[in-house]
Amino acid sequence: MALKSSAEIEQMRPAGRFVAGVLSSLRDVARPGLTLADLDAHAHRMIDEAGARSVYLGYHPSFGAMPYPGVLCTSVNDAALHGLPGPYALQDGDVLSVDFAAELQGWVCDSAITFQVGSTTPEATRLIETTERALDAGIAAARVGARMGDVSGAIGRIGRAAGYGINADFGGHGVGRTMHEEPHVPNLGRPGTGLKLRAGLVVAIEPWFMAGGDGYVVDPDGWTIRTADGSLAAHAEHTVAVTKAGPVVLTARD
Repeated sequence: MALKSSAEIEQMRPAGRFVAGVLSSLRDVARPGLTLADLDAHAHRMIDEAGARSVYLGYHPSFGAMPYPGVLCTSVNDAALHGLPGPYALQDGDVLSVDFAAELQGWVCDSAITFQVGSTTPEATRLIETTERALDAGIAAARVGARMGDVSGAIGRIGRAAGYGINADFGGHGVGRTMHEEPHVPNLGRPGTGLKLRAGLVVAIEPWFMAGGDGYVVDPDGWTIRTADGSLAAHAEHTVAVTKAGPVVLTARD
């Protein structure tokens, strides 16, 4: 686990601003009829214009059936994580999660948003807002001297209180020179337990909730994670630095 100096955290800010700007732009352009591949191409253009580098494209962990083919994860409706950007055309009311990480000036930041395309529904709005509240609670708990279980517990309490499914197999992670560093940040945990948080720790905190149960399934592509019961899913993520002055959100959006 590599702690970052105050100077290094400052050096990560441009990457955080870039990632935040790409996600804001994607939310602005997403509309019914646009394909997931169109969104991926939009982000790819922004990466090239900024002189950044995608950390998704070509990434090939052991569980993927192929190297990752895009610069975004685009997960629709019952897809929770790692959805491939392909020919699917967005429909009015779709719940779209967009996860994006990139390297700029030698540093990586990672963030995700979920929103409805076009029309909104109370069910999806509640799920998305609850996931965002859980992210805020996890960030607030990420303080020097706290434990990882305080962060995970804050996230899990909000999800469970709302009646949502939560799975801790996939969660947050350290981030810095590479996309995935130690430690793991679960979305379920017991306060007062786990790793003690120290100044200089930078983590991607990322709750993902399912409107149904805790179970999930993985598509044959080895990437796309879906709710086992076909219910909606939502995902929210920020890159956060733990500092003596409190948590600093490096991927904050305007």
